Amino acid sequence: MGCHRTTGVHPDHHSRGIAAALLQALIDSTETAGIWTIQSGVFPENTASLRLHANAGFRTVGTRQRIGRHDSQWRDVTLLERRSTIAGSD
Repeated sequence: MGCHRTTGVHPDHHSRGIAAALLQALIDSTETAGIWTIQSGVFPENTASLRLHANAGFRTVGTRQRIGRHDSQWRDVTLLERRSTIAGSD
């Protein structure tokens, strides 16, 4: 199982649908590969990313406490997942 980490879209390119297109490309590739569940971790205050994931069919699973490290500080991370509508449906 691999791990995919993104740092976001450059601020000069916000509100152009780039993040949604990239997330959809990832979803499409996992559907094609027959992967049933994909997960993402987002800092709780990153409401734009949480909304993006929700719009792409992700649901909140829970909070992983002090699991992410940012600026030398341990941070909570919201765990999200999306189940395939194709893989595992038979």
